[in-house]
Amino acid sequence: MPVIIALISGLLFGLGLLLAGMGNPAKILSFLNITGNWDPSLLVTMAVAMVISAIAFAFAKKRQASVLKCPMQIPTNQKIDKPLVIGSVLFGLGWGLAGICPGPALLLTGMGLTQGIIFTLAMIAGMSVFQLFKK
Repeated sequence: MPVIIALISGLLFGLGLLLAGMGNPAKILSFLNITGNWDPSLLVTMAVAMVISAIAFAFAKKRQASVLKCPMQIPTNQKIDKPLVIGSVLFGLGWGLAGICPGPALLLTGMGLTQGIIFTLAMIAGMSVFQLFKK
């Protein structure tokens, strides 16, 4: 059953990204270009996602385990520190340069698109470098 739940969750996530246009780097870049020809349509996607996430977290806080039978690991740290700021800046730079973030990168990779594959490989390399320096 956990495999089926994970499969359905992944399919819903990917379908949501496609329908919202987040698999299109040009749409993302138009959303991020607030000084030019700005496309605010992704604000709807983000607002709806935040509302749904808030509802899900309210229910999740009351559970001991997820529907996948994993222990609940809801973050409690609310501190804004140097690693958070640096990570946010690096994430924003990558998103702004490519118009792709991790979720859509996996979607584009699954579609066999070169830009998604290159981004995903670079993302994995970046995470690997982080793990090396973390030790």
